[in-house]
Amino acid sequence: MKKLINSADSVVEDALNGMAAAHPSLRVRDRVVYRADGPRPGKVGLVSGGGSGHEPLHAGFVGHGMLDAACPGEIFTSPVPDQIIEATKGVDGGAGVLHIVKNYTGDVLNFEMAAELVEGVEVAGVLVDDDVAVQDSLYTAGRRGTGATLFVEKMAGALAEEGAPLAEVAAVAAEVDERSRSFGIALTSCTTPAAGKPTFDLPETEVELGIGIHGEPGRARVPLAPARELATMAMDALHGDLPLRGDLLVMVNGMGGTPLMELYVVFAEVAAYVKGKGARVTRSLVGNYVTSLEMQGFSVTVCRLDDALTRLWDAPVETPGLRWGR
Repeated sequence: MKKLINSADSVVEDALNGMAAAHPSLRVRDRVVYRADGPRPGKVGLVSGGGSGHEPLHAGFVGHGMLDAACPGEIFTSPVPDQIIEATKGVDGGAGVLHIVKNYTGDVLNFEMAAELVEGVEVAGVLVDDDVAVQDSLYTAGRRGTGATLFVEKMAGALAEEGAPLAEVAAVAAEVDERSRSFGIALTSCTTPAAGKPTFDLPETEVELGIGIHGEPGRARVPLAPARELATMAMDALHGDLPLRGDLLVMVNGMGGTPLMELYVVFAEVAAYVKGKGARVTRSLVGNYVTSLEMQGFSVTVCRLDDALTRLWDAPVETPGLRWGR
């Protein structure tokens, strides 16, 4: 195993120290990443979190127009309730706090526990469950939460930045999740520092369809094929679950180890597929946003936009992992 770490035991703390040193807009305290300029009185606070190893999700999306705090757990491990409670209290500006939770059993249980135990703060929650690959998985009851988490954080964050009340921010977050679907394909496994060996075995001649962001199994293993065919497999799964129509926000996301050149190859095929269904890609992202350490592969996330959601997507954002308009 070759990794740029000091030790497997300290890698998360060391990375958080590096984030704080690189980005003065952030502050890190007690394993929580906060906006340095928060909390803002009268603004709904947004808190998310999950296992480390998916960067820039979630800590890289803390800042103006997105999250007010992120709770990083150990690698591929949920944050603990105490972290979430402290983050919730730390971002409360008097207008309540929204918890954005990926549908993984540990995340759900710990965020629910924190919401019950925190005192003096109104808390609402939204569950992100956009992955169409499998209905139940190793870590979930129901669909997994993956790429749409970024969409929810961005659009709900924009509305919160405008001063909307908690109920409206939570409703938009739920609507974005409902309008979004994701599907991922892995070319290789990843290696967690603690394990020191690949999470799973995947022959050079095969890919895993519907992989999870922790390396969970998908729906099938198939022979390696050209990008056009792999993109079609992903898009067929998305279109079969939520027909592609109208204006779409499309993200082709790298899993951490895929060259940007290859992601653009995939995006060209995705865009052609969308056009062939009579829909339009009006907003897009290509790059590493919701990763699985150094896994090679990609995921596609689509969201059916309307005018209101397009406005929220276009609103200014300034975070380490996403920025425009300021």
